[in-house]
Amino acid sequence: MEQVEAMPAPESVIRSARAAGVPVGGPAMGAADAYPRPAYGWYVVAVLTVAYVFSFLDRQILSLLVEPMKRDLSLSDTQISLLQGMAFALCNVLVGLPLGRLVDTRRRTALVAAGVAFWSLATAACGLVRTFPALLLLRMGVGAGEAVLTPAANSLIGDHFPPHKVGLPLAVYSIGIFIGGGLALVIGATIIQGALRSGPLLLPLVGEVRPWQTVFLLIGLPGIAVAALALSLREPARKGALRHATGADGGADGTTAVAAVPLAEVVAFLRTNARAFWGINLFMGFSAVAGYGVAAWVPSLFIRRHGWSAVEIGHTYGLLLLTFGTAGVLCGGWLGDVMTRRRGAAGRLRAAIAVKLLTIPFIIAYTLLPDGRAAIWPLAATVFLPTFLNGLSPAILQQMVPNQMRGTAISISLLVINLLGLGLGPTSIALLTDRVFRDPASIHYSILIVSVTMMLLSLTSLLIAYRPYVALVDRLRRESVAVPG
Repeated sequence: MEQVEAMPAPESVIRSARAAGVPVGGPAMGAADAYPRPAYGWYVVAVLTVAYVFSFLDRQILSLLVEPMKRDLSLSDTQISLLQGMAFALCNVLVGLPLGRLVDTRRRTALVAAGVAFWSLATAACGLVRTFPALLLLRMGVGAGEAVLTPAANSLIGDHFPPHKVGLPLAVYSIGIFIGGGLALVIGATIIQGALRSGPLLLPLVGEVRPWQTVFLLIGLPGIAVAALALSLREPARKGALRHATGADGGADGTTAVAAVPLAEVVAFLRTNARAFWGINLFMGFSAVAGYGVAAWVPSLFIRRHGWSAVEIGHTYGLLLLTFGTAGVLCGGWLGDVMTRRRGAAGRLRAAIAVKLLTIPFIIAYTLLPDGRAAIWPLAATVFLPTFLNGLSPAILQQMVPNQMRGTAISISLLVINLLGLGLGPTSIALLTDRVFRDPASIHYSILIVSVTMMLLSLTSLLIAYRPYVALVDRLRRESVAVPG
C-alpha cells in the first residue's frame, strides 16, 4: 500500500496538550470523551436536519418557477442558471472560508440560527423584486446564509456521536437535501396551482404580486421559527479540541474556549495530504455538478420534452426526491458504517465506487426514453443510487481531519462543491442547450452529456485518492490527541 506522510495533529495542538498534562498518542478516556446522551444527540440531528430541509426548500423552489419567471422577466436559460447556481457559488467563495473558521472557534448553534434567519428573509424578499439584478443579489444572500449551516452542523454532529456511530446521524442530516428539494417541488406545485386559480395578489405598499412571487414569500418566512429552534440548542464540548493553554475556563454560555489552530498549520496539513484531500473533494465536486444540474433542469425536461405541466412534474419529481432520495441517503449512511466496521477506512470508498458504476446506465435511459411515464422509473433509480453518496461523503471527509480543522476543511469542501456543482451544474446544461443545440427541446441531450461526463470524472478522482486516503485515516486513528474535560 502506498504510504502517505500525514500530519495527524497540528504542532500547536500537541504542544497545548502536553502543557496541559494531556496524553498524546492514544485514545482519550477522560470526561471530555463522554458524548452527550444519544437521545439528545438525535434531537440535535433532528433540528439541524429541519434547518437543512429549509435551506434546500428555499434553494430548490426556483427550478419549478423557471417557465413563469422566464416569461415575466424575459430571461434566458443561462440567466436562470445563474440564479440557480452561480449566485450560491460566488457567495461561497466570499464567505465560506471565514465562516468555516468561525465554526472552529465560536458558538456553532448561534451561527446556525443567524444563517437560517438571514437566508429565510432573503428568500422571502425574492417575492418582492421585479428585476434580474435584484433577484441575483438576493439569491446571493440566500447562499451567504446557507454557507454556515453544513460546516457547523457536521462539527456539531461529530461532537454528539463517536466515530464508529457518526455515519448514520450525518446521513440523516443529509436527507435534508432531498426532503427540502422534494417539498419545494410538491409544495411549490400546490402553491402555484392555487395561485394560478386566484391570480395575482395585491399587497399593501408592494402592489401586484405574481404567482411565482407568492411562492417565494410563503416558502421563506417560516424559516424564522427554525432559526429560533436552532438558537435553543446547547453547545457541546469539542471532541479532539483543547481549551486554551492558559487554563481559562469556559465562557459565560457554558461553552469551552477553544484554542484555534493557526490557518498556516491547517494549510500545511492539507498540503501534506493533498492527494487524498483534493481527490476526495473533486470526487464530491464532480458528483455535485451532475446532481445540481439535474435538480435544476429535470422539471424543464419533462415540461418541454414530454409536455407535462409544472404541477404534474412538481408533484411527481418531488415525491421521488422525498422517497427514493431519503431512502438512498439513509441506506448510504447505514451501509457506510457497516463497511467501515468490516473494511476500515476503505469501506465507504468501495461502496461509493460501486454506486458510480451502477448509476450511468440509468442516466442514459431516463434522458433518452421518448415516453415520460416510462422515463420516471430510471429517473427514480438515478435519484436513489447517487444519494447513497450523500450518506457516505460527510463521514468520508470528517474521518480525514482533526476536530479543530473540521470547520475549515468542510468549508473548503463546500467551496469546491459549490464552485463546481452550483457554478457549473445548472449553467453547463443551460449553455449546451442555448449555445450548442440552440433548441430548448434538446435539454435532455445536455443533461445526458453533463451527467455522464461528471460521473466519470468523479470516479477517476475517487480512484486517485483511494490509497492515500486510507493511509491518512489509519494514521490519524493511531495518533489521535486526547481531550481534557
